[in-house]
Amino acid sequence: MSEDLIRKARILDADRIRRMVDRMAHEIAERQKDLSGLALIGIRTRGVPLANRLATRLADLVPGGHFPVGTLDITLYRDDLSTVAPQPLLKKTEIDFDLNGRTVLLCDDVLYTGRTIRAALDGVIDLGRPRAIRLAVLIDRGHREFPIEANYVGKSVPTANRETIQVLFQETDGSDEVWILERPQ
Repeated sequence: MSEDLIRKARILDADRIRRMVDRMAHEIAERQKDLSGLALIGIRTRGVPLANRLATRLADLVPGGHFPVGTLDITLYRDDLSTVAPQPLLKKTEIDFDLNGRTVLLCDDVLYTGRTIRAALDGVIDLGRPRAIRLAVLIDRGHREFPIEANYVGKSVPTANRETIQVLFQETDGSDEVWILERPQ
């Protein structure tokens, strides 16, 4: 957590996150017409646990269902790359399945301005030509700068500009929690 941000409120605990992922998986199973070609791609870092959890839950809901999961690093696709760091740390994109003709469910923890998703769309398109791309996010906090909306949202959390959302997953952070952080005035 950044030094200048303080925790304002915990809005989700492990049980509520689990129930949210379960509800999102049910929505995906109900609304997607054809699940046979569905693949999930998590945006590094915290989109990956969400993608894995959704794939596991979908496999429970769909008899014989297996949904491949990949990991996408969007670092080189960012429009603010020059301001991030002189030499940004690149992580590995791991997608070991063909994207052509599939429905890709792009997963991320928080949808904010839409810039991360725009970068992820560029990354996915560079790897193949999916039939369709859908978006699943755990938290939608508003403040869009691009015309991007999620198809599946765990929770919408209106925030002020001085606030941010911190998602913690067991796999990356040692606990499942969502916090609103605030920059002191």
